[in-house]
Amino acid sequence: MSFDDVKDDTRESELVTFAPSTMTELRHGAETIRPVPEKRGARALVAAARERLDWTRLPGLGRRREDTSSYGARIIRRVGMFVLLPTLVVGLYLFAFASNQYIAEAQFAVRGNVEPMENISLGQYTNLIQKHNSQDSFIVRDYIASQTLVEALEKSIGISKMFSRSEADFWARFDPSDPIEDLTKYWRKHVDAHIDSISGVIRLSVRAFTPEDALTIAREVVSRAEALINDISKRAQADMVKQAQADATVAQERLRKAHLGVQSFRNQWGVIDPIKTAEGTLTTLTLLRKERLKLETDLQVLRSSNLDERSRSIQTLVANIAAIDQQMKTLQDELTNAGAAAGGGANLTEALLQYEGLLVERTIAEKLEESANMLLDRARISASKQHIFLATFVPPVLPTDSLYPERGHTLIVAFFCFFVLWSSSSLLIAGIRDQRM
Repeated sequence: MSFDDVKDDTRESELVTFAPSTMTELRHGAETIRPVPEKRGARALVAAARERLDWTRLPGLGRRREDTSSYGARIIRRVGMFVLLPTLVVGLYLFAFASNQYIAEAQFAVRGNVEPMENISLGQYTNLIQKHNSQDSFIVRDYIASQTLVEALEKSIGISKMFSRSEADFWARFDPSDPIEDLTKYWRKHVDAHIDSISGVIRLSVRAFTPEDALTIAREVVSRAEALINDISKRAQADMVKQAQADATVAQERLRKAHLGVQSFRNQWGVIDPIKTAEGTLTTLTLLRKERLKLETDLQVLRSSNLDERSRSIQTLVANIAAIDQQMKTLQDELTNAGAAAGGGANLTEALLQYEGLLVERTIAEKLEESANMLLDRARISASKQHIFLATFVPPVLPTDSLYPERGHTLIVAFFCFFVLWSSSSLLIAGIRDQRM
């Protein structure tokens, strides 16, 4: 056998030996190759990604176990976790930590004796007191909840110290270092003033951590409210009398000016009463006219007797008539404007016109002064009868039992709230899952 024959036999045996192993590997590779997946939607891709990213499939961890418990057991477990456990925490605080709070109550009403002043108006202050008492009740209610009252009580009795006593628990205690605005908010949670819409009665309720503090605060609030109502009543009465007094002062000043005008006129004209002076002048003119008529009659008689014109009797009568005419002209010039225009001086007619205007002004001023004084007297009488006051018919008393917190009621309300919150959340989550399916 030659070398070439041996070489060919060896190559054939190697090919036969390689072929089985190669076929086995090709068969194994064909089994492990995955087929090309078909086109899938976004929902299938998200599900595949969630399955690949599942933390239970990490190396060293087992596969996620399915919840094989019943539906009722799952409901009980979730109710216990999300409803009963929070309710237990609230109950633990209410019965183990929450401090007792005592309530002091008082009832009072704003009353007043308002009498109208007939049909007399005193300006804008006439109806100031005659408002309905409900308005004053709302004033008292708002004053009780105001920061002004809180500041006053802080200065007088130190309410911040009362609300931060050691008897108070950590949740209900007030921090004395907080500003006055926070104290006002805390005050409005512990002090309440309610108005009955029908009777107008104000019911005051004060909560504190000791009975003595509750009683002290309630008494101080009632006292401050009473002082406020008294101050409102006094200011309303003072404003009413003040307006009437101002009207009377104006009327008196007008009357004084009218008297001064008459006095200045008399000093200027030198006549006390121009009316009487004019009346005297008219009387003198009447007498002069009568006298002139008599002299003219005598003169006609003498002339009819053929007496010489140069006779003494006729000359005397003529002279008397001329003198009377001169006197009458002078008196008429005093009464009319013609004499003033000729002589350049004032006349009695102008004086009468000015004097009559002064008399009219003085008469009006006297009537106004009389009316203003009458109104002032009536305003004083009415103000003395009109009085608004705070009638306290249920005074605050020392509480003996704690009425707050209402532990049973609060626990039931908390359970109901947690149950509604859990059921609403469960329905919402179930709806979202149902949309994703």
